[in-house]
Amino acid sequence: MSNYALVTTNDLIENPSPRCPCMVVLDTSASMSGEPIQQLNAGFQHFLQALNNDEVASCSVEVAVITAGGRVNEQLPFTVAMDIDRCDSFNANGMTPLGGAVDLALKKLEERKAQYRRAGVAYFQPWLVIISDGAPNDHWQAAAANAKQLSSDRKLVSLVVGVEGAEMNTLGEFSNRPAVKLDGLKFGEFFEWLSASMSRVSNSASTTASVDLPAMDGWASI
Repeated sequence: MSNYALVTTNDLIENPSPRCPCMVVLDTSASMSGEPIQQLNAGFQHFLQALNNDEVASCSVEVAVITAGGRVNEQLPFTVAMDIDRCDSFNANGMTPLGGAVDLALKKLEERKAQYRRAGVAYFQPWLVIISDGAPNDHWQAAAANAKQLSSDRKLVSLVVGVEGAEMNTLGEFSNRPAVKLDGLKFGEFFEWLSASMSRVSNSASTTASVDLPAMDGWASI
């Protein structure tokens, strides 16, 4: 067993709170350079802070980040919010291997769910959040079909957000619902909405109960 596996297993024993896994896949390709990547970084840090401001969410929501910028990189393995000291800033470069990133994300989600089950820890429906300003340039179709099927089977909440210039129809293939367009560069507002959604889910009385999420009108281009 790897050191990371030991750490996560111990964490589940020491903190048996029901988990809400949130896997974030970010397009950090060269087209995100400049203000977009700066706003993305600021928004994500706000997300982590907002989670930690909620006592229940801080010990229940687990965040993981995989980036797709030139290559696929697991930037943050699943970590409960209160244990995230820092997350390295995202840098924009290269092309967009989004299919490979989502494929890895889904595998990591399955691995984490298996760890929950082995430890006897309950968990809420996992979330997959994908943010991109373009379209995949790798072999993405199988990963997209997998994510869409899991969403249709209610085994995953797949939320796809397109930044200005994104190919929305292509991105929509990664979910059973259409991709949502970000209004300008309102990453801060989006991550505030996401943290509020995670808080509602983690504060739910049951891991199987349906939860009404906040309206998207603060950040989405309606």
